[in-house]
Amino acid sequence: MGSKNTWAAIVLAGVLCVPAQPWAKKYARRVRRTEPAARTGVKADDVNNASLTPVLAHGAHGAAVVRAQILLDRQHFSCGEIDGDFGTNLTKAVTAYQSAHGLPANGTVDAATWAALNQDSAPALNTYEITQQDVAGPFVKVPPEMMQQISLPSLGWQSAQEELGERFHSSPKLLAALNPGTQLDKPGEQITVPNVNTSPSGQAVRVVVSKSESSVSAVDRDGKVIAWYAATIGSEHDPLPLGNWKVTSVLRNPPFHYNPDLFWDASASDQKGVIKPGPNNPVGVVWIGLSKEHYGIHGSPEPSRIGHTESHGCIRLTNWDATELAGMIKVGTPAVLRD
Repeated sequence: MGSKNTWAAIVLAGVLCVPAQPWAKKYARRVRRTEPAARTGVKADDVNNASLTPVLAHGAHGAAVVRAQILLDRQHFSCGEIDGDFGTNLTKAVTAYQSAHGLPANGTVDAATWAALNQDSAPALNTYEITQQDVAGPFVKVPPEMMQQISLPSLGWQSAQEELGERFHSSPKLLAALNPGTQLDKPGEQITVPNVNTSPSGQAVRVVVSKSESSVSAVDRDGKVIAWYAATIGSEHDPLPLGNWKVTSVLRNPPFHYNPDLFWDASASDQKGVIKPGPNNPVGVVWIGLSKEHYGIHGSPEPSRIGHTESHGCIRLTNWDATELAGMIKVGTPAVLRD
């Protein structure tokens, strides 16, 4: 992990993997992290109610959607951030789950899909007590420009609410909705959170990146999809390099070596520099390097934007999904990048 070759890989590979314009220049505009507004109408009792099984399709909102997102997350089929909104990512995650479990792949949470999901009888929500460590910081205001980020001692959390959101795979807005009138930055406060703790999903012998699905799948030796993650994949300027590659490194909490020469939209005044590790680092908390030079699968400081924006060619997951995937693979694991 600390070899000369490994560090060379992250220096070269990391440079292409932040979001394309306008987000490459505006990282501090974190629409999902610290906003106090909350979606109304999401009650904890409804989310935990296994008998609440309406047919859900794209455009649905509310407690049943939250429950479906949590149960899918626990089955390792991740739509990204749990937010109570049935969008494109959730449609694709449901379809992938249905295909993997022999159900009609229609992208809706119908009766058969609810029956399969509800075999998991653990509560969808749990109670969590905020600790002193959760609110201790230091919290970091992340500036918009790469050159400004280089000067920071770390790229840590911006707030306790942001940290809790990532820990429980959730939008901070959803946490606020589940805990009306509750301070999410007060030690000793009892809060309601998604129950996303799961057992390991097994060892993957192949990783499949799908451009058309905007997804990353982990496949076991029997050819079964054992994990599926919504992803942000490539752009017009930096398209996904289709083909058969291999995992060359798995780095946790990596630094980011910024080289403006390799960014088509970099400012002329930018210079090379190192952005320190942290969850708000441009590649998040995990870097999975590929044998295609400059490319990798990695985390992201913006989970709400996974599947909705472009990147500089690499494959972005939420930090928690990238962390789970990193635990399922090893150096040498084949990685198939396809349309």
